[in-house]
Amino acid sequence: MVVRMKILISSDAMNWFHKEMEAVKGDTIRFFARYGGSSPIHEGFSLGVTKDTPFEPAVTYKEEDILFFIEETDEWYFDGHDLHVELDPTRDELSYVYKKA
Repeated sequence: MVVRMKILISSDAMNWFHKEMEAVKGDTIRFFARYGGSSPIHEGFSLGVTKDTPFEPAVTYKEEDILFFIEETDEWYFDGHDLHVELDPTRDELSYVYKKA
C-alpha cells in the first residue's frame, strides 16, 4: 500500500487565502516547486502558490469548497513530506511546515 502525502491547512491560513488571494467556493489553488530561494527540504527551490486549474493532480485537499492541489510534476519537491500550511502572525504571510508522513 502506497501512502500518499497530505496537504493540511490551518484555519488562519484559510482566512489568509480568502483575504489575500480572494479565494471563494469553486476556486482551485496549486502549490508548486519554483526555482530560487530555499526550503528545509531543498536548497535552491521554494514553494509557490497560485490559482490554477488541475491537470494531473497527485495530491488534493478540499476545504470550504476550495480545492488545493499539487501536480504530479511537483510531487518530487515534497520528498514524502506532508505539507502543513500555516500563518506566520508576525509577518501575516503563509508559512510551510514539512513533516514526514
